[in-house]
Amino acid sequence: MSLTNAKHIIAEFDGVRCTVVESGVSKERLAFLKELLENNKFEVKTKEEASEQAGEPAKISIGVTDLTFNPVFAIFERTLRTKDGSFVSPDMWNQKTTEYDRMYWAK
Repeated sequence: MSLTNAKHIIAEFDGVRCTVVESGVSKERLAFLKELLENNKFEVKTKEEASEQAGEPAKISIGVTDLTFNPVFAIFERTLRTKDGSFVSPDMWNQKTTEYDRMYWAK
């Protein structure tokens, strides 16, 4: 889910209803988000969808079992934290930086 769209999407992952965090992500992005979300005590579920064209990597969707979770609200309300305890900024979520900038909106 992009941070520009706060629409709350719910889907079924392995028979469990989940909030869709992002869909169509790479394996690297999956590893990053899974680690971040699990550090914040969320149960993460993934669903791999076969690609329509041969040779393309499969599309992966990430979800959490907490149906009230919304990544946009969690980031801007400063409820998500990194391993070292700092808040997750929009640039950190989008993997543009690894450092928390207290004045992220001033960029």
